Amino acid sequence: MIVHFPIALIIVGFLAEVVSLFFKSERCLSKTGFYLMILGTLAAIAAWSTGQLFTDHPSEGEILRVFVNHKTGGMITMIVMIIGSLFRIWLVVQRKEDTRLKWVAFGFYLLGFAAVTFTGYIGGIMVYNFMLGQ
Repeated sequence: MIVHFPIALIIVGFLAEVVSLFFKSERCLSKTGFYLMILGTLAAIAAWSTGQLFTDHPSEGEILRVFVNHKTGGMITMIVMIIGSLFRIWLVVQRKEDTRLKWVAFGFYLLGFAAVTFTGYIGGIMVYNFMLGQ
């Protein structure tokens, strides 16, 4: 159940951030994206950690390749989101949210969005094609 939180939080947060680019006067959209980024990062850490602790690892066959891709995607998602969140927090603390540096934070969010989407897709393949975790 924990694995669904980073998917939802990161995707919705990123979409709020994208919409905030078009509605610059609505500061609440960017703040929403920021808070969901932080929550999504914490959820990604929890999902990755529980996966490491409580998942039975397949040992052979096609499922092993899919599993390794999923595990790698989860780690990439977590690392990218940690770096992006720390950078975004630094921007907020330094009051540099409205400088060009915001695009660096947006780039990390975009990478995190892509990574969590890929990882979720691979997770779906594991569950529905290989019946792993059912």
